[in-house]
Amino acid sequence: MIENLSDTTIGVMGVSLLIILVFMGIRVYAAAALTGFLGLWALKGWKVAAAMAGTIPHSKVVTYPLSVLPLFILIGFLAFYAGLTGKLFEAARRWFGWVPGGLAVSTVFATAGFAAVSGASTATAAVFSRVAIPEMLKHGYDRKLTAGVIAAGGTLASLIPPSAILVIYAIIVEQSVGKLLLAGFLPGLASALIYVALIVGMCTFNPNLGRAISGFSWRQRFESLPGTVPIFLVVGIIFGAMFTGSATPTEAGALGAMVVFIYYIYRAWREKQLRTVHLRLKESLVETAKLTVMIFTLIWGVFLFVRFLGFAGLPTAFSDWVVQLDVAPIWIMISILLAYAVLGMFMDAIGMLILTLPVVYPAVINLGYDPIWFGIIVVKMAEIALITPPIGLNCFVVAGVSRDLVDENGESLEIPLQDVFRGIAPFFIADVVTVGVLLAFPGIITWLPNLIG
Repeated sequence: MIENLSDTTIGVMGVSLLIILVFMGIRVYAAAALTGFLGLWALKGWKVAAAMAGTIPHSKVVTYPLSVLPLFILIGFLAFYAGLTGKLFEAARRWFGWVPGGLAVSTVFATAGFAAVSGASTATAAVFSRVAIPEMLKHGYDRKLTAGVIAAGGTLASLIPPSAILVIYAIIVEQSVGKLLLAGFLPGLASALIYVALIVGMCTFNPNLGRAISGFSWRQRFESLPGTVPIFLVVGIIFGAMFTGSATPTEAGALGAMVVFIYYIYRAWREKQLRTVHLRLKESLVETAKLTVMIFTLIWGVFLFVRFLGFAGLPTAFSDWVVQLDVAPIWIMISILLAYAVLGMFMDAIGMLILTLPVVYPAVINLGYDPIWFGIIVVKMAEIALITPPIGLNCFVVAGVSRDLVDENGESLEIPLQDVFRGIAPFFIADVVTVGVLLAFPGIITWLPNLIG
């Protein structure tokens, strides 16, 4: 029966099987690898399928660009154990607490700063749930706003370099990691500023959501800045290296990790806790290894599926069909983004991109869109997926962490999941506005990477 089917038909059957397996709850890497293997078996026979299943996991994960991932992840864990999250939040609180919704605004800027050394959205949301929820609720902030701003702020790590998901996009579509990381900076900053404008507007209109806090002198504000220096150093190293070409993203990541680690040792020495350094370093390395293995497993599993799609000719067939449509390219792009919005309701961001890009990317490029620009747009859609029910991983993270938090009187600070989803609604709208701005003004994305040629 298989012999009577065309390669394209087998490809469509494979995609359908993959979607069914994912919706059944099977892990994306396992569903992709299984579908890819069966598809290759159907198209090329057992020997070819077995050979590719044996070689792809090694050949794809030993590529040099992927070596940047564990280093970026390590920077985030070292920054957490070095206490940089608390330092960032305290500095932001002293400098921006005076505006309406000042603590919420401070949380946005602090998460943006941590995103510059983290690269993982869910980790950022988890860390600032512990830091910001007690402080915001202590000052009478609305629980829904508190949860919403932390979940939304965590998504900034998807765009602001170093971003793990941008690296994954670069690997899949074979684009420059450095250019993509540079391209994410201005859109990430724009997203943060739009969040801030939203918070200030909401809290001005309804002060009960979150009031300004005051009482900090200029001396206290400047005293909070030294603790944020490692963040700016890491950002300067990564951007400077990529912009000037003096170091690769991997080398810049290694330098950034060294800066944060030296700061951690210095802080441990100042606080007379040098005996704990080796334990924290071990925890950072173990957590980095766990997350790296998870991402690498996703990559090799999906690349097996991608190879099957290539033999089936499905990406080419889809691209040809899209190009022949008698519709303006912008409407096709909007349709693709709407499809991502729907997928984001049921899939995690990385899995969604890995599974769709092999088919969608060739069509987008044939329509004349810039691959760097599309990468930022599609990662922004992945950000939206992180706060979109029913999956919305960042929302689950905030709700989960809040269950373990108590105030000074031992009262629970838990924020129910339904309140988190209600609180995220205004930020979802803000993200849609941001996507519209990036569609209307593509130069916001392409300006920085174009400067380096």
